Amino acid sequence: MAHTEHQTMRRVLRREIAGTIGLLTDEHDFRAMRRYRSFTFDDHAAYLRQVEAILRTRAAQGTHTTLALFDPEDYAAYCAETGLDPDAPASRSRFTAELAATGPTIPYDGQPIATLVPALVDEAVRQATWEYATTLLTRLGPCPTCGEDIGRAAFTRASDLVVRILDTAPPGERHLVCSVSGPPDTLVSVLHGDQDPGGDTRLDEAEALEFTSVLALGLATRSPGGLVMRTTTPGTPDRVYGWRLRAGGLEALTASEVFDAYCTDVESGDLIAPESGVDYCEPPGLGEEDQPQGHRH
Repeated sequence: MAHTEHQTMRRVLRREIAGTIGLLTDEHDFRAMRRYRSFTFDDHAAYLRQVEAILRTRAAQGTHTTLALFDPEDYAAYCAETGLDPDAPASRSRFTAELAATGPTIPYDGQPIATLVPALVDEAVRQATWEYATTLLTRLGPCPTCGEDIGRAAFTRASDLVVRILDTAPPGERHLVCSVSGPPDTLVSVLHGDQDPGGDTRLDEAEALEFTSVLALGLATRSPGGLVMRTTTPGTPDRVYGWRLRAGGLEALTASEVFDAYCTDVESGDLIAPESGVDYCEPPGLGEEDQPQGHRH
């Protein structure tokens, strides 16, 4: 009787233990791990199928699992810093535990592995973009004239602009893209928002933080860039609006400028056929505060 009770309690406890799987999302990273003898997989597709089977089994047992992006280069550096043997499964487990606390992760909610892999990669890109933008904002330091922290002021201003863009947008789902050009790379961030039955806009907090940071960097550094918003409402054509980053602010594009921007291939400059059922519109005014302004540094 006591033995049965102990087994039951252990099963209950196993369901309470959350787990993290470090996932090798592409062939390149998979091949890099094959140099370790203790890594016994030899086919990436088969490896992904096995991961998916484990995820399904754990979910059927009521166990929560998180997926983390496993980077072989970061793993090798981690083992070198900590003195761990990289060719030991226990070292991979410890590194995965670190990823669960600090790296990009997504929860498993029953999605197929073909959906999980790009979602995890997107999350990794989002986190890297946010960290990069935040680092650059911090390095800007104080304004030499007034002493105000340039990065913090730009983030506050960007937050206000995002709120006003969403508040003045038509009802429905909103899809925003912000791009900021500058050395060494162009940063691109995406923000999704939809409305609840009460009319309030729902945003993913991490996504909004990254988006606002990228916009803030563009405002603070006066870099070339732009912001595009597409709204979708059932029964009506989608609407596309646009702004350019100019002189530390957002400048609304005309309807024809939005059309030209949306229907031109960025790399080749060739025209792209406009989508049917889409209206290209001049955005509503955001108020005096959105006019070009800010620190001149």
